[in-house]
Amino acid sequence: MLTLAVAIGIGRFAFTPILPMMQKDAGLSLAAAGWLASANYVGYFIGALSAIWIRARSAAIVRGSLLAIALLTAGMGVIDHPLAWLALRMLAGIASAWALVFGSAWVLQRLAVMGSQRLGGVVFGGVGLGTALAGGLCLVFLQLAWPSDQAWIAMGAAALLFTVTIWSCYAGAAAPAAAGAAAVAPLRSGEHMRLTWSYGCFGFGYIVPATFLPAMARDVISDPAIFGWAWPIFGAAALISALTAGWLSTRLTYRTIWIAAHFIMAFGVAVPVVSRDIGGIVLSALCVGGTFMVATMAGMQEARRVAPDNASSLMAAMTAAFAIGQILGPVLLSIVAGDPRGMDLTLIAASVVLILGALVLLRTKSMALHL
Repeated sequence: MLTLAVAIGIGRFAFTPILPMMQKDAGLSLAAAGWLASANYVGYFIGALSAIWIRARSAAIVRGSLLAIALLTAGMGVIDHPLAWLALRMLAGIASAWALVFGSAWVLQRLAVMGSQRLGGVVFGGVGLGTALAGGLCLVFLQLAWPSDQAWIAMGAAALLFTVTIWSCYAGAAAPAAAGAAAVAPLRSGEHMRLTWSYGCFGFGYIVPATFLPAMARDVISDPAIFGWAWPIFGAAALISALTAGWLSTRLTYRTIWIAAHFIMAFGVAVPVVSRDIGGIVLSALCVGGTFMVATMAGMQEARRVAPDNASSLMAAMTAAFAIGQILGPVLLSIVAGDPRGMDLTLIAASVVLILGALVLLRTKSMALHL
């Protein structure tokens, strides 16, 4: 849980609640923010893609990745240069992907051996925990009128504290289960491709609100005591929903949970288009925050079901597609940022793509039932 809190909640999403602070004290534009976000997601793509072929002890990879995230996050507050920021965010993205893929693959394998797969919700709840923590800290920083560089350093310190706390937990963690002959088995079946495509749609669909919700809230109301709550609400919804998903998985298939998450998320992404007020922002935070980790967990568990002998490779391929979607979302927004309706157009596109991803999953589910 703490591994994913550092890897995703801080390594990837600390930028989101700090963005309004950077806009205020560093004059960061929306277009520049989009490129910084995309740099992190390019790194995430590189990390996910390389994870398909990396064969090393999970302990070394996860520990090294978490330590790197702590240092790279703090580095954003120490170094003051846009090009350096791009490099730091890209490297943090690589480390985040490695920690997610190797950490979750190892833990899910252990839970499967123990017959406790439903505890996967607790593991993935770490993303919500880290997100809520990052948002809560930034809410305090806003009240204290801290500049963004101090916020980055504090986030790095929190990541380091978590890393030290869980360092011994990975003692004896071997290479991922997919290592060996099965690891090089090709992932070419139609089902593998469809899962990968849908997971890529998920990455594109959720990333715009997941990156810019606090900035949208700040545009609506300038009081940090109010707009600062957007991201903690997002994270709390992610934590609660991930914990609930473990209970849901005993009653519904992971495929069904994944499909439902797509439709709810598509609604949440589209809400700010028709209701760009604080109520619409909060509803979007609840819908997207309450489903993005559910979709992540359901997708990873579905990968284990579809490719039980090659799960790590399929999970890495899906994560790579997810990262491509994440890259395209902020890039699209950066391109249309000069248009007054640029944000709305991007949100509409994201909602449509999420629905397409759900329809692909529905098709494969109906095919499976027919067979």
